[in-house]
Amino acid sequence: MRTLRTTLRGAAVAAVAASLAAGAAVTALPATATPTAANEGRTMAKASATKPTKPEAHKPKAHKPKKAAADPDFGPNVTFIDETWSVDRINQFLETVNDEAEFSLDRHQVYFEPGTYGSAAGQDDPATATGIVNAHVGYYESIAGLGAQPDDVHINGALHVEPVVGCPNEPWACADPGSLTRFWRSISNMGINPIQRPIGEDAALPYPAGVTEPHQMRFAVSQAAPMRRMDIQGNLTIFGRYGEFASGGYLANSRVSGTIVSGSQQQWFTRNSEVGGWDGGVWNMVFSGVTGAPATNFGQPVGEGVGVTTTIGSTPVSREAPFLYRDGTGELAVFVPNAKTGSSGTDWSTGPDAGQSIGISDFYVAKEGSDDAASINAALAGGKNLILTPGVYELDAPLRIDRADTVVLGLGYASLTPTAGNSVVEVGDVAGVKIAGITADANVPESQTLIKVGPEGATASDAADPTTLTDVFVRVGGPWAGKAVTSIEVNSPDTLLDHIWAWRGDHGNGIGWDVNTGAHGVVVNGDRVTATGLFVEHYQEEQTIWNGEDGQTLFYQNELPYDVPNQAAWNDGGRLGYAAYRVADDVQNHSAVGTGTYSFFNQGQDIRLESGIQAPSTPGVSFRSMTAIFLNGSGGINHVINNTGGAVQQGTQRSQVVTYP
Repeated sequence: MRTLRTTLRGAAVAAVAASLAAGAAVTALPATATPTAANEGRTMAKASATKPTKPEAHKPKAHKPKKAAADPDFGPNVTFIDETWSVDRINQFLETVNDEAEFSLDRHQVYFEPGTYGSAAGQDDPATATGIVNAHVGYYESIAGLGAQPDDVHINGALHVEPVVGCPNEPWACADPGSLTRFWRSISNMGINPIQRPIGEDAALPYPAGVTEPHQMRFAVSQAAPMRRMDIQGNLTIFGRYGEFASGGYLANSRVSGTIVSGSQQQWFTRNSEVGGWDGGVWNMVFSGVTGAPATNFGQPVGEGVGVTTTIGSTPVSREAPFLYRDGTGELAVFVPNAKTGSSGTDWSTGPDAGQSIGISDFYVAKEGSDDAASINAALAGGKNLILTPGVYELDAPLRIDRADTVVLGLGYASLTPTAGNSVVEVGDVAGVKIAGITADANVPESQTLIKVGPEGATASDAADPTTLTDVFVRVGGPWAGKAVTSIEVNSPDTLLDHIWAWRGDHGNGIGWDVNTGAHGVVVNGDRVTATGLFVEHYQEEQTIWNGEDGQTLFYQNELPYDVPNQAAWNDGGRLGYAAYRVADDVQNHSAVGTGTYSFFNQGQDIRLESGIQAPSTPGVSFRSMTAIFLNGSGGINHVINNTGGAVQQGTQRSQVVTYP
């Protein structure tokens, strides 16, 4: 059974750490089997089985709080690394937790205690560098520092992500999939002096993917792979060495002292950060509150092409992610940053004016296998905040959050799946709730909603302390068959959605037009809801519906469903197809900046969408920097927004609309 297998693997990871501590040799853990049947739900499945410039040297800070005598039991899937670990031991351990398959059921959280790790001696020549921390970041692996400031954890080396190597002898010939499936991984709250070289099997290839220029690290990812609160003391590349495709990354509250090279990265959202420079852009690159961001050129001639960059001077509403750290006494605590308006640049303060530090004793630490909906809800009802350690939690009832200002923090891509057609999270009519770092996986029987923020008609709100969803991801299909009418429903006013990916699976297990059914990714009914970095893909009706007033979206990325069987199955009454972004006809005020809608109908049928965006033609409803893209396949999109913007189809890849109306 899957539960037993995951428990054994978690125990094996813990055993690896113990073996390394004793100086023993370690071999890689075995891969974990994932469900394979196309129509099996969760319950059935578990029984089946340009050249960058050299940056200035940066001296790490010396703040090292003393570790407390005892921490809570976080279970076998959370590992704490400290300065007693040798570099070899660190690298060996990281190689045992970065090898999960795309739809593995295992999860990993790795923490670095404050300190300096690795040697900077080889920074000018990575090919010969030794003594560096150098590891690939894999699926369902979150690596974070435990310092109050990012550079309290200083790493000489690289925590990097490389694309799939499809053609080892000529990688430039295999751009697809590249990094298009490099999902579900993260790094946060660390300072990195980039020294990267290829490792493992990659190092033996004729053209290794892991080679970079000196003082450069690669993080070639797509959706659900955020970098937060990072201090990259050099250059960063976000695409493969040989131009492999990548699509949909996110960077927030971070500083990159050198240049970010985006290359073949198709779209990217950067918020409240500092960059030394930016080089590149393919379709939709959006910057909000970013010091050093390139100037807006969207829709303007650029060389032989057209501009794709949109820069917004400040972010209207933002809140950084809550994070686990060691406070000045060495005790573990969770820092919850305050919400801000009109902000720009980084904010790494952990002082009382910047947010609230909540002691670990105020959290219930849940663990897969020993906790269920009843035990977790009892803790929430008792006034506890919640930490979900890495694992897959099967829930026969939703987690009910009925206390204002409750904090729910998932570690290592903690996943929640319903077993009785229920939601997995329901927030009451309260304000100031913070939910971060969780993944919801639909199951069978069908759920009406998976995550519900506020009951219908919710009124409780606090604009200064908005309920916030951060790094919240939803999947309908992929690990197993699942069905959910709506993935995320937001009823509470003054809610902030920061980095959301709602995905009806286009590949994996349990995939099919009638198998992994999902009508809507995100439905917003509350007023004054803000989304910063909203990714919604492949749903069968309107991908996103916005019914609330005074809503705003900064960066929107959408792919239409690939698997529409015929036009008759995908008409919104007399209208061709269902809009990717739908603003209700009676809405008077709404804005969105930096939207992209992409089509790839792969069933050999001439499927058409009338327009990617459907919205009322009202003075208070405005859009800027809109793109429609024909990726491949058949059919296409007739207009970008309403009846404006040319069609994209075979022979016409891109259509842009700068402003509407």
